[in-house]
Amino acid sequence: MNLDETLAELCRAAVPLFADLAVVHLYDPLPVGDGSSADPVLLRLHSVHREPVPAPQASLQAVKGAPAKLLRSGRPLFATTEEAAAAAAELLASAGLPGEVPPGRRVIIAPLRGRHHVLGCITLVRDRGRRAFTGDDLLVASQLATHAALGVDKALAHGHESSVADTLQRTMLPPSLPALAGVRLASRYLPASRTAEVGGDWYDAIPLPGNRVALVIGDVMGHSLTSAAIMGQLRTVVHTLAGLDLPPHEVLHHLDEQAGRLGSQHLATCLYAVYDPVSRRLLMANAGHPPPFLLRPDGSAEALTLPSGVPIGVGGGVFETTEMPAPTGATLLLYTDGLVESRGSDIQTGMTRLRHRLRALGSAGPPALEPLCEVALGTLDEVEREDDVALLAARFEGLLPETAANWYLTPHPRTAGQARRLVRRTLRRWGLADLTDTTELLVSEVVANAVRVTTRPLTLRMLRTDVLRVEVRDDSVQLPRLGHAQLDDEGGRGLFLVDQLAQSWGATRVSGGKIVWFEQRLP
Repeated sequence: MNLDETLAELCRAAVPLFADLAVVHLYDPLPVGDGSSADPVLLRLHSVHREPVPAPQASLQAVKGAPAKLLRSGRPLFATTEEAAAAAAELLASAGLPGEVPPGRRVIIAPLRGRHHVLGCITLVRDRGRRAFTGDDLLVASQLATHAALGVDKALAHGHESSVADTLQRTMLPPSLPALAGVRLASRYLPASRTAEVGGDWYDAIPLPGNRVALVIGDVMGHSLTSAAIMGQLRTVVHTLAGLDLPPHEVLHHLDEQAGRLGSQHLATCLYAVYDPVSRRLLMANAGHPPPFLLRPDGSAEALTLPSGVPIGVGGGVFETTEMPAPTGATLLLYTDGLVESRGSDIQTGMTRLRHRLRALGSAGPPALEPLCEVALGTLDEVEREDDVALLAARFEGLLPETAANWYLTPHPRTAGQARRLVRRTLRRWGLADLTDTTELLVSEVVANAVRVTTRPLTLRMLRTDVLRVEVRDDSVQLPRLGHAQLDDEGGRGLFLVDQLAQSWGATRVSGGKIVWFEQRLP
């Protein structure tokens, strides 16, 4: 699977038993796959091998012209003709071996022909004190070059697949983490070092209604292009399920069902957590994933004990949601098993090593998230990574109780007026009287829409962070749509006003109904 090792084996097989000197050139760029492409015209020196004299330092001198033309035939040849001798002289000169080409049948130029393309050539030279090559030697050189070329072809295909898988996975991973009030986030992803292959590790931070955030870490078993593709599909499903605002155990249940519908035999582990900065609570459910670490403000670190369900894809699994407090200043560290497990160390040993590192770091107070990630990855310093690693760290900052207000309102014709009065009073208390007129108008429109479609009490919620956020929740699953009212229409302009006056707005389905929200910039 390694191009350099394959060509080194070729040179060791040829020198000194078969030839005294071997010079390898490869096309630049190297053709990959079976697609038709323009014939390469540039050869670059790859390696020189000679016994017993040390080989000269390889250069990057390019070779054009005669050698490239001779290689198109794909057959090895002696440097006996004028054209072949000129090509051999050019190839040897590029390797820092100036001088005349040895006379007679002392030089063979053998193309490295893969399955679909000529990839380069090997130039074999016998010194004057040795018997010249024979016709049988030409066949031997052909066999050596053919076997080496097939190995090079395989290495190129493997490298191309790894590159595609790496690009695919990095494209599917979040390009950046969201900036959310009440929580700080940091992440890392490292491919496996032994094979430079990617696998199916992923992480996510998904904003939820009410300034909550879903924290996700997952690992599709295997290392291949298929694993990366399955990871992308599962990540998309998680985003869809998170948008429904389901409890963590229901998210994993539906993810398990969807994995079965995908028809893949790949299994995956996943941990899904929801953090609420207002209530400072954490909900978590686990599907066969390593337990997360909680680094508390006092410097203690522990692996959280969670019911571990079966991996995603097994089918029929039962998942449980665990609720616990999320202390302000604490840090939750989610990770994949590549961080704590390797061929020479089991997962328990790796988790113990990680816990000791976290405790040492937290002894001086809550650490910054970026150094925390680096310290966590420091457990890999002494071992070669055989698996890729994903990390997601979340620092819980919470929201002060005075930055949130909640009310339950009974739906009736006067509910919109009641909501306006509550909003007006709250904005004055928060020192945001400048937003009163606009916020009252927007709240009135959203609440009036909710009253028309619900019969149960609705919820009005205001949050003051870096923006002013207002949410109205009702039990109707029908999402409002922005329309364009005609001049003689009596209604249909409410959402148009919200769209024009709010910084942003939206509607989200949740269990048992929906939430319509809007945000405004603070003055």
